Amino acid sequence: MEIQTKKFAVLIDADNSSINAIPSVLEEVAKYGIASVKRVYGDWSSETLKNWRDVLLPHAITPVQQFAYTKGKDATDMILIIDAMDLLYAGALDGFCIVSSDSDFTPLASRIRENGLSVYGFGKKTTPEAFKKACDKFIYVENLTSDIDVKSIDEDELLSVAMKKDVNNIESKISAQTKENTVADTIDRATLNLIYKAVKDNADENGWANLSMVGQYISAVKPDFDSRNYGRAKLSGLIKTLNLFETKIEFSQMYLRKIKKQSN
Repeated sequence: MEIQTKKFAVLIDADNSSINAIPSVLEEVAKYGIASVKRVYGDWSSETLKNWRDVLLPHAITPVQQFAYTKGKDATDMILIIDAMDLLYAGALDGFCIVSSDSDFTPLASRIRENGLSVYGFGKKTTPEAFKKACDKFIYVENLTSDIDVKSIDEDELLSVAMKKDVNNIESKISAQTKENTVADTIDRATLNLIYKAVKDNADENGWANLSMVGQYISAVKPDFDSRNYGRAKLSGLIKTLNLFETKIEFSQMYLRKIKKQSN
């Protein structure tokens, strides 16, 4: 039986999004399905948006012009919402990806989900909680752009190519070891309790819970949960780093359960 790929509309609020994040956002969207509609909204007569041209053509994103008719009113939000509703009622999509850090899209996300479609939000860590909670999943763009935003250190320009490689290798090892030692300490208590509850509520009679089910449970309760917030690419890596659960693999599926305390 052929698996049908989900189709998404990617709607970008240019006024509240980073141009540098867009390529990484589209790569992330590709994990969930096909971006069959890609539109970015803004006043393209504005000087502040002129650099967006660099990402529009390479990624086949359609720019939608919206003039600011009244000062202080965000006309861009309005046209994006109108377009989203038109696409929603057309019935050809499986979900929406809203790229913005603006809480004004909270009602839109809620309305789309009421119709049974998925909503993925992409924005900064400063995005208001209401918008994050209104999405099925909310992904921080900082987690997607961390590799491309790193600036070189001036002193490195004085080193030879060989020395640079050695320094980078040492720094990578130190950074990895530091993350290994601190991730369990930096994860907030609320998230840690959520992981515990997810394991408990999805466990069998022996206490083992399927990692996939645990991940779905966590995302449903906390849409902005992302293992990349804690320096791990996947949930399985985060679980292992915490050293609070024992794990096993059965039929290519990972299971975990809380480590039982040794009685004296």
